[in-house]
Amino acid sequence: MVEMAQGNIPFFEKNLKEIIRRNVRAGRLAYSTDIESFARKAQVIFLAEDGAENLSDVVMRIARIAPKPPILTIVTPVAVGTASVLEKSLKDAGLPGTIVSQPMFFTDGCAVEDFNWPDRLILGSTSNEAVHILKQIFHPLVMRGVPVIVTNQATAELVRESATAFVATKISFINEVAALCERVGADAVSLALALGLDKKIAPRCLQPGAGMGGVFAESDMDSLAQLAQANGVPLKVLSAAREVNHTLADRLVEKIAVALNSVENKDVGILGLAFKPNTNSVAGSSAIRLAETLVAKGARVRAYDPVALADAKTRLNGSVRYCETAYAAAEGMDALVVGTGWPEFRALDFDRIKQLLKRPIIVDTKNLLDSVRMRAMGFEYVGVGRG
Repeated sequence: MVEMAQGNIPFFEKNLKEIIRRNVRAGRLAYSTDIESFARKAQVIFLAEDGAENLSDVVMRIARIAPKPPILTIVTPVAVGTASVLEKSLKDAGLPGTIVSQPMFFTDGCAVEDFNWPDRLILGSTSNEAVHILKQIFHPLVMRGVPVIVTNQATAELVRESATAFVATKISFINEVAALCERVGADAVSLALALGLDKKIAPRCLQPGAGMGGVFAESDMDSLAQLAQANGVPLKVLSAAREVNHTLADRLVEKIAVALNSVENKDVGILGLAFKPNTNSVAGSSAIRLAETLVAKGARVRAYDPVALADAKTRLNGSVRYCETAYAAAEGMDALVVGTGWPEFRALDFDRIKQLLKRPIIVDTKNLLDSVRMRAMGFEYVGVGRG
């Protein structure tokens, strides 16, 4: 806890360390392992554990200690029906308390921005009093015009999983269309921009590339698929979206193999292993899947990431050689692959990289680089959905 209070958090998140230190110094933020103290002082307690395994025990423990009926707001990712089960447990035990479902929509790499400028607040509760108190807590956001959606608990719990599934569908769709673009000579980047400017679609999650990742992406979709199956409802679009997402690594390896004639016994450098920029998380990372697939097909892989190497090592189990710089990842390689869209990769010295590479081949799975400039410099540039 002392480490956390000093801003030494065990993961990388843009700007978070500075925010923690500033608010601890100002007395607005405190850390403690004394749950009893918090239960006695606070009426509203946000339950934000990484997993839901101990949630029931924590709820019962707080309800027994709290001097007033607590409002327990669940932001932990939970299965649909969790809040109602917890409320029933409280009632059966004769304990006071209100359970509110409030799904959070933080994205690794921009979680601070997502917290300060959320698209919406969702409050799932049967208690008007609890909703009123939470609106007071979030008054600065409400006054800023952030929409507040008040609904029942099951709907609130279902929103997060459904949002993840819908984003996966959008990403899978544009990746399938990107493959069509390559066949007909169209440009998927321009196509995505044109589609994204349609107010019915929006551009944020409509970019072709290496697929959808993230710490909760697979679990959200698994949970939604299981819920649908248990209720006898087929979700064919979700199944198709997940299948497309899972096959993208193979498709990208095929693109690399075409450029190199084969990936077997070839040296491939990967720039970026995090699932997206500005985070050290590799959960669901398409770059990790790509590295694993390359190794399985006989390639020798070298990789660099600004902050995610430690997490990547736990996933790749020594099958990849890790580098301290992007240039080290390029040296002597048959091809260089952009695996994560870190903005700083655009500013690399590509004249130097061209000299370091055994062959001047760049496979850009994020369409991050300027294809015209790369080709003018003499690179064989391979993007996704680009002619």
